[in-house]
Amino acid sequence: MKDTVRQLILGWLPALILVAGAGNAMAADSGWDFSGNTALQLRGFAQDALWPEQNSSDAEVSVSGEWEVRWRSDDGDQRASFIPFARWDENDEERTHLDLREAYWAYEGDPFELLVGINKVFWGVTESVHLVDIINQTDLVEDIDQEDKLGQPMVNLAVQQDWGLITLYVLPYFRERTFPGLDGRFRAPLPVDWDDADYESGAKDKHVDMALRYSHYFGDVDVGLYYFHGTSREPRLLLADNGRELKPFYDQIDQVGLDLQYTQDAWLWKLEAILRDGFDETFMASVAGFEYTFYQVNESDADIGVLLEYQYDERSSQEPLTTADNDVFAGVRWSLNDAQDTAVLAGVVVDKKTSETFFNLEAERRFGDSVFLELRLRAITNSEQDEPLYSFSRDDYIQLQLSRYF
Repeated sequence: MKDTVRQLILGWLPALILVAGAGNAMAADSGWDFSGNTALQLRGFAQDALWPEQNSSDAEVSVSGEWEVRWRSDDGDQRASFIPFARWDENDEERTHLDLREAYWAYEGDPFELLVGINKVFWGVTESVHLVDIINQTDLVEDIDQEDKLGQPMVNLAVQQDWGLITLYVLPYFRERTFPGLDGRFRAPLPVDWDDADYESGAKDKHVDMALRYSHYFGDVDVGLYYFHGTSREPRLLLADNGRELKPFYDQIDQVGLDLQYTQDAWLWKLEAILRDGFDETFMASVAGFEYTFYQVNESDADIGVLLEYQYDERSSQEPLTTADNDVFAGVRWSLNDAQDTAVLAGVVVDKKTSETFFNLEAERRFGDSVFLELRLRAITNSEQDEPLYSFSRDDYIQLQLSRYF
């Protein structure tokens, strides 16, 4: 199956680029809109790989593309979206993959909206960890920051009232998390065979998950509250029978989540918290902090934001692994607010108990109307063998990505 996906990517990637470009020209004076991007990504690693059979190259090249086809009816009450994503990676076979990020039809009534198909849904307000974000599965081969998500099949009914928005999600099919392959970076001592996952539910990936969310604002406070019942997006990694691989095990969970954001002048106060009935126990986790913005620094157009957050998680070692158990995040966001959309985010996460640190730098700038250059720098220090980030302790890297939008 994976070989077939790779052949599709390599065979259809140039064709999709040409079709998207032609479609954009045809979209004028119609309800259709065609757009997307193609990107060249280069990663350079500062150290040799830690685990045997990982690729020994100091550099890694990959190519990706995302194409967006959107439609809206003349009266505006119906819309559709089709967004495929593909990546080819020269080193890691598991990172060469194809996914449908969106493929849905939606009807907008009064006061409800019905959506059927594949979609991405994001919940969360904090910067360092998104605890409450649970609908979509993490596309872990894309990046270790867990910001990239796989498309999730769903039926979504949203009802808007004066007192708030109620949203019901019925999720009939589960997406398994992707993991780096045997020769890939950012992996555990043993590779994860994510094609051979086990489930607590006898329905396996056909279990129908459910989520119900309420969101509203009260003055300067934005609030979101939800209940989720279904298959955990975070697998436990168990030793496979052959003793040479890990295999994911997906438990059934019940989770309540809360996100709050209070806006006061230049202050943003943020909170995310969950209560989960998991495999071993019922536990609580939260992340809370603030962002303060200095506007028009030195009489310029630039803004500088200062961020501080505390991460807490009381789960036991029997639950899926987390790095955000007793950590402090501090960061700076610099936005030039110029015509080129130049922005920089720098931050560090420090474990209060072990002093293990994770450094992160992200910068981006647009050139012309359609070319973006992104820089990422990540490094891990003070990591011991019994710490969660030790597996990646030699995977410090700098990444450049050049994207062209159309």
